[in-house]
Amino acid sequence: MYYCIINPSARSGKGKDIWTGLEYKFISAGIEYTPVFTEGPGHASKLMSQFIAAADKEDFPIKVIVLGGDGTLNEAINGITDFEKVIVGYVPLGSSNDFSRDLNYPKEYDDLLERIIDGKVIRTLDIGKLTYGSMTKPISRLCKTTPDKVRYFGVSSGIGFDAAVCEEALSSGTKNFLNKIGLGKLTYGMIAIKQLIKADKIPCDIEFENGKQVHLTHFLFIASMIHRYEGGGFNFAPKAKLTDGKFDLCIVGDMKRAMMMLALPFSFFGLHYYFKGVYKYRTSKIRIKTLIPMWVHTDGEVSVKSDDITLECLKQKLKLMT
Repeated sequence: MYYCIINPSARSGKGKDIWTGLEYKFISAGIEYTPVFTEGPGHASKLMSQFIAAADKEDFPIKVIVLGGDGTLNEAINGITDFEKVIVGYVPLGSSNDFSRDLNYPKEYDDLLERIIDGKVIRTLDIGKLTYGSMTKPISRLCKTTPDKVRYFGVSSGIGFDAAVCEEALSSGTKNFLNKIGLGKLTYGMIAIKQLIKADKIPCDIEFENGKQVHLTHFLFIASMIHRYEGGGFNFAPKAKLTDGKFDLCIVGDMKRAMMMLALPFSFFGLHYYFKGVYKYRTSKIRIKTLIPMWVHTDGEVSVKSDDITLECLKQKLKLMT
């Protein structure tokens, strides 16, 4: 039995066509499947929880296929109550697809669907855990309910500028338009320039797992990276490993806006660390406190602002068949 979570609006509706191809393979192979289309924000999490709760003990680990973007996958991961009970297959249909960039997915969807039909665990990846020490208003424009205190993520989590970019992109008419003409990846770059012009640089304190503390009089953002890319291809962590149980931190501190404008395009190639004011660390746990609440994202999903967050990298938790 395969359980399928399908975002029908992914890639401006083209997700339905990809699903039709996978469904045909299920039918041809005589495989049982249960498909459900998501109906809005948060639905993928509920579906994942329901699939796990409804399954018989002898059926674990169950196989769940997610067709959608990084946001749909993030929601599905946050619905997993026990990572030993689920094997995930992911078909990337988003505008950024940062999760799949590091995974050497086949170029043809048909080849990827064949992996799913095979149904074997081919890799087990790290995931991140974010715990809010505080949550303050306002909440994101697309957040309909009170956010959970704990969130999981598969790609990255950030506070500050990168999260503000994600928050605007979530409800951006520009993103929807560019998706329709196949240029959705430009969304984050365009919004990043806009946000950079008005971004505030706020003091923050960073505490590492070994007790080391770092104070920055000004910072623009801190990204805790599991994968190398976020925001549609920004290579913030060019040496990130997906299974080492550690984040690669990208911290942008006291930089003039003009210099940041120059460094931003270099980040697509992982060359931003050559600029003064950009720092990197590797750690499995970190606590960040900021002077004022700032937007926080997990895999590009933004729900609330915070001035106190703790992030922990959980080693090799997510089982993937793709």
